[in-house]
Amino acid sequence: MPQKKPSVLFVCVHNAGRSQMAAAWLTRLAGDRIEVRSAGSAPADAVNPAVVEAMREVGVDIAAETPKVLTVDAVQASDVCVTMGCGDACPVFPGKRYLDWTLEDPAGQGVAAVRPIRDEIKARVETLIAEIAPAAAPGPH
Repeated sequence: MPQKKPSVLFVCVHNAGRSQMAAAWLTRLAGDRIEVRSAGSAPADAVNPAVVEAMREVGVDIAAETPKVLTVDAVQASDVCVTMGCGDACPVFPGKRYLDWTLEDPAGQGVAAVRPIRDEIKARVETLIAEIAPAAAPGPH
């Protein structure tokens, strides 16, 4: 019986910046090895344009993404919940793995300020992938 693929939920308050970048990186870097969700405790109306632009610079298009509200179901359906500054707004369930990534909030920042946040998120996502869904055989780098 095939093993259920791990699922990750990225949560930040507005689901307009950090969690959107993290979800996009995880989708790009892990392919279909990991199920990816993102949500916000108080979702914004749209993804931060500077975040969209910063991701576009590295070939990842998130322009069509929309902020989603955090639901108990999304948390229950995820193996790993990564919070990014939403504090206690994320419900906690036994048996889940919780990570809290302290990252600068890109809200109100220009693309230049978003780039280092984007790159930090990519590095953390790469580490997370190695922990929860390592590739079957390492390929040439």
